[in-house]
Amino acid sequence: MTAWLLMAVLLIGGTAASAGSRPLASRAAPADTTPDQRILVHRNAGKDADVLVSVGIPFPPGTLRDAHLLRILDESGAEVPAAVQTTLLWYAKDGSVRAVRAQFHAHLGEDAQAFYFSIGKPRQRDLPGWPYAKGLVADVQGLKVATALATLSPAWLCNSLVAGPQFPAQPNEAYANYVATQFQWARPLPVNDPTAWLFDRPSTLFKAYIRTGRFDYLQAADLSYHFYMKYIRRDGLAMSPFCAGGWAYNDKPCDVKYVYVEPILLALALTGDDSEHDPQTVDKMMTLWENGGWGNRPGPYTSPSQHFTERMTGLGLLETVSAYELTGDRRYLKRVNDRIGWLYEHQRNNPDGLGDDGSWRNSWNLHEDDSWNPSTDVRGSSPWMTENIIDGLWHAWLVTGDPRIPTMITAFGRYLEQYGWIKSNLLHYEHDWRNPCSGPDGQITWYWSSSHADTKALSHIEDSDGWYSDAHTVEIALPVAAAYYFEKDPRQSAALKHRLDALESSYNIDCAKSADPLRRFNWNNRGSGVVAWLIRQPPGSGAAAGPSTAAKRVTP
Repeated sequence: MTAWLLMAVLLIGGTAASAGSRPLASRAAPADTTPDQRILVHRNAGKDADVLVSVGIPFPPGTLRDAHLLRILDESGAEVPAAVQTTLLWYAKDGSVRAVRAQFHAHLGEDAQAFYFSIGKPRQRDLPGWPYAKGLVADVQGLKVATALATLSPAWLCNSLVAGPQFPAQPNEAYANYVATQFQWARPLPVNDPTAWLFDRPSTLFKAYIRTGRFDYLQAADLSYHFYMKYIRRDGLAMSPFCAGGWAYNDKPCDVKYVYVEPILLALALTGDDSEHDPQTVDKMMTLWENGGWGNRPGPYTSPSQHFTERMTGLGLLETVSAYELTGDRRYLKRVNDRIGWLYEHQRNNPDGLGDDGSWRNSWNLHEDDSWNPSTDVRGSSPWMTENIIDGLWHAWLVTGDPRIPTMITAFGRYLEQYGWIKSNLLHYEHDWRNPCSGPDGQITWYWSSSHADTKALSHIEDSDGWYSDAHTVEIALPVAAAYYFEKDPRQSAALKHRLDALESSYNIDCAKSADPLRRFNWNNRGSGVVAWLIRQPPGSGAAAGPSTAAKRVTP
């Protein structure tokens, strides 16, 4: 077991209660299992008492190498006839089983029904498996969903590393309460606002489930996943104007910032659902990213007049990492390494000649799709959009262990601390850009930050475009926490810790009640769950561990 995985295991403590169903009476786990290996089967749709159950069970690296060594048990410890199929492997690590799909029969009353999974002994009662789609029934919006969904404990889910290292949500945790409050308005399927799917709604909900084990989070994630995948274009060429692999629901199927592979990976790992994708569909989605959709093909940043957005760059890296984790296709791994290299050179050797300030500096004009005018342009970067780059780099580091990544993350952490935050003396009645619900100590970053532009230029942008930029403060905790994890300088670490403490005021319940816009739920939370794990690590421990112990270095 690697050092960082062992640390994650040791840090996992209490877990949040499952919600969305009647609680089961507590009883001891069977002898061959632990309480964290409990499976709760919940009714999701339909009315039949006898249901087909398919559940995804993820595993940490090295835990399971043969799916025949997994058994399903009832509450008394008796083996239940089951079919078990490997669905994911740890391609970037040791090749062990990353997830299986277990299938068995259950009889559902009003309450959830408990089962357990046990690993180590050969299965004695094999059951013929069935296509995942066989267990689906009709639901809203012309969708078919599983009759039953099964939840696992958050301790097991977090320890599995299915979404990277996580720490289970604790009782009364401020961030978990913030998410739960947002979920009250985010739960209904947003069918009238395509932009509510930006920043990947299904993955956001799946990750909320991982930290909590809540059935209602899983149920919403699963429904959103089926809706999302229903509108992935399957036919034609993966390029403009055909747009195969694009998301057609928004009438912009070649807009790649709506093309996500991560929810496919998570749905397969957590529910066993392989009914919505195949290798050809994934390849078309990634080929559309590679072609740039309606935009430019991705590549290195070579000119100050080049269009660049942190969102497109970060999402492109994140989805390419997910495609490799899903398939093991080394073409995707090569693209991951290419994208890491482009970011490294952009940060270190910006073609505008203004030096390395730690950001991925680009043009304000072009960022906002205006004409480039070098005499009036403001060279800088968007702190909240850069969170997408940090999220992509974090996932890439977990897969590749590339030593360039920690240096990029700490460099941006230092930039953010020096240039990203609006100083409190600038917040007054003429420029009160902070949302009142976040309180007098609420933190806020510039909508557009810069190490070269003066305060007047940045304030003008904030007045015209940044009136809601503090709605993004929650996700900014990820770049700060990731920098804290890698930062070796004690003075810098202390500054980052101080900022993280101040950011807790952003988990304000009154702020969480705001549903404007709906996509806020996604941008706040898609990558933020890992913060709870990162802040529990010693400062600089990521850099101290190095790629050999944090993640096996993988190259194409």
